[in-house]
Formats: sequence, structure tokens, C-alpha cells
Amino acid sequence: MNNSTVKTPIPEQEPLVRNKNFEEVALGYTEEQALLEADRCIGCKNPLCISGCPVEVRIPEFISKIKEHDYEGAYTVINSTNSLPAVCGRVCPQETQCEQKCIRGVKGDPVGIGRLERFAADWHSAHQSSDHKPAEIKKNGHRVAVVGSGPAGLTCAGDLARAGCKVTVFEALHVAGGVLMYGIPEFRLPKAVVQKEVNGLRDLGVEFSCDSVIGKTFTVDELFADGYEAVFIGSGAGLPSFMNIEGESLQGVYSANEYLTRINLMKAYKDEYDTPRPAGGTVAVVGGGNVAMDAARCAMRVGADKVYIIYRRSMEELPARKEEVHHAVEEQIEFRLLNNPVKIYGDEKGRVNKIECIRMELGEPDDSGRRRPVPVEGSNFFLDVDTVIMALGTSPNPLIKNTTSGLDTNRKGCIIADDDGRTSREGVFAGGDVVTGAATVILAMGAGKKSAAAILKYLGVD
Repeated sequence: MNNSTVKTPIPEQEPLVRNKNFEEVALGYTEEQALLEADRCIGCKNPLCISGCPVEVRIPEFISKIKEHDYEGAYTVINSTNSLPAVCGRVCPQETQCEQKCIRGVKGDPVGIGRLERFAADWHSAHQSSDHKPAEIKKNGHRVAVVGSGPAGLTCAGDLARAGCKVTVFEALHVAGGVLMYGIPEFRLPKAVVQKEVNGLRDLGVEFSCDSVIGKTFTVDELFADGYEAVFIGSGAGLPSFMNIEGESLQGVYSANEYLTRINLMKAYKDEYDTPRPAGGTVAVVGGGNVAMDAARCAMRVGADKVYIIYRRSMEELPARKEEVHHAVEEQIEFRLLNNPVKIYGDEKGRVNKIECIRMELGEPDDSGRRRPVPVEGSNFFLDVDTVIMALGTSPNPLIKNTTSGLDTNRKGCIIADDDGRTSREGVFAGGDVVTGAATVILAMGAGKKSAAAILKYLGVD
């Protein structure tokens, strides 16, 4: 038993090297490091870590397999409940999920569950035969349409396919993966990793129909008319929010969605692609979540001279993962905390050249439980900037809501669904960000998993 109170460190690129490239920051455990960290798990009889996982990975069981040097067995245990282990091992916020409940965390660091999950998934990928195919699944005769190929849709599709359903995933973009492809940068989640997970679902018989915009190419009603017996909507929340301040329409102001899509999906960071991108100069990113960290770190990598993150609360209230904030600080991103933009200025050609901010102080807690930011009168100041990126959250695209009768939504445009994904429309289920608003990959996966179980029950599949 490894009684160390500290997690086995994971190798990383040096900060001032990695902030100029898009290669993966965390390099993953070696076999020796994985065994050392696995040995910290005490194999609790009542493993609370499982209850902290939205897809209920049997954590002590897969870690036990690693201890036995049975790395493929570890992967098999994970994959039995998690369709995207290589993704989750990289981007899941384990620190607020499974690891938060780890007993080892009471008197030190919790076991590095996410790092071990990534190790098992990467080992499987490296050692899997190129001609490997899963055992043939007996079909049950039912057809299900899944709208969106992000984490909710992929998880739902995988569980339905394993149960014998014929599943087609409809994706609006030209490549499957949803936010995993267009939102999360290569240095956090390599796109080849995502596509391997997608291809694993293809091996299960899942079909993908890309460039298919539900509500435009097909409606939900047309999917039912085409013979699908149930529809799962996991189309995410891709509609960006803005502050509605003067100057947001100037050239050089982007939503984080557009900026990250150009960088990630359209590969603007590669010279051989013609995708336009703002590069060089000073960039201000407004917001404090993971998306803001991603946009700021991308801006630094494509050649910005200076990058600010402007956030109206303090470091303690930042919603981004601590790991992402730590990496951003190491990469020389400058945090302008307790600041809030009030106006964006441009030159005679209509291009951004300055942003006006006001200093804030924290008052009483608001409905979110965080202390409310209050403007400090007369504290306005200016920052010279060349690009402004708004990373202020997202909401669902209204296209499906507007073309599907009988589908109830709330005031934010999110589809209303119960805990099992059932909506107000017969045979229509929904989960992930399209229901909750922007959240995490693993919560979307959990919703996709619950909806798959509810769809099977609806179809009468045991």
C-alpha cells in the first residue's frame, strides 16, 4: 500500500514551451506512475467515489485491475458504464465529483481517479489491434434517433446500441463529436482521441448523419414519420451570450463559441488551413469559466502578445476548474479580477482598440451563493486591446424548440425534462446542456445514460 498523502505527479509540458504550441499539456502517467498511484487506493468496502460519478464507473474495481497489471481489464470495467473513458480521463472535473468523495482526500490528496482512467483508456488505445471488432450485438428491432453528437448524445447512443437498438446520430456540423470537437482545445483534448471514441460507437453499429440540422434538414416530426420510435435531443447549448454593452458589434469582438470553433474545429492554429483568426496584439477575454480559460490559452498560443482575463469577482469565486486556472497562470495569462467591462471602443475603421472597465467589490451573496459584485463608483479605467472575446455562457439554439410542437421549454429556452429525460412530447427525451444550460461533459454523459435507460423502458426492452 502506498501511504503517500500526495497524488503521484503527472508529467506536463513546461509552461513557457506549451503556451506556444497546441500539443497536449498533461502527458499522462507512465506504467510505473499509474501503478504507484493505483496503490494509494484502499479499496473501500463502501466506495463513496462511485456515488460521485454521474455514470457510475466502478472505480475501485478498475483501479484494482491496474494494481494487478490487467490494464485491458481496467478499461473493460470503465467502458461497461462509460462510453468515453479517454475523454473523461482528460476533461471531467473529478475534483468535484468522484475524487471529492474519496476517503484518501480526508487527510491529503484523493486518489488520482481521472489520471488512472486516462491511463487505462490510453493503454487500451495503444494496444488494441487495428482489426479488432466488438462481439456482434443481437438487434432488438427498435430504431432511435439521437440529435447531437456531443457527450450526452454519444453516451445515449452507445447505451442504446449495446442494448440492440438501431441508432442514428444526427449532427449539425461536418464531423461528429459536438463540443468535444469545436469547444475544447487540442492541448486539453486531442481530436484524434475524440474520433477514436466515436469510431468505437461506429463499431457498435451506431450510424452518424453529419451536416444534418434538426429543425431545418429534418424536423423531429419527420424523424418519427421516417420510422424512429423515440428521439433523444442532446443538441447542447451553442447560442452565445453577450453583455449588451456599447461596442460589442465592433470588428474584433468575438463570442468564445466562434473563436474556439475557428481554432479547434476549423484548425486555425495550423498554417496549412486558411481559417481566419485574430493573432498578435492584446486580447481581453471576459468571463471566468472553463471556456474563458480555453479562449485565453488559445489566444496566447496563436500569437497574442498579452492576454487578459477580465472577471467581475475574485479568484475564490472563479467557476473554472482550479487546474485550468493554475495552467493559465503558469502560461502568463494576466487575471484582471474584480473588474467588469462597461464599454468597448473602436478606431475610425470600426475595429476594437480599447475597453473601458469598472472596478468591483464583493457584497452580500446572491442566489448562486456567491458574493454579489458591486461597482465602485468613479473607478473606471481603460485597457488598450486589439481583440475582445466574450465567454459569458451559452443557451440552447431555439431551432428545435421552434419547429417541434408540444415541446415545453423554460424562459432560458432549455427543454424541460424530468430526471430520466422525459419531455412533454411523447417519445421525445432530452438531456445535457439543452436541458440544464451550459454544464460539464460528465453531467451531460450522466443525462444521456439516464435517458437511454428511460428510452429502453419506453420501448419495452428488458
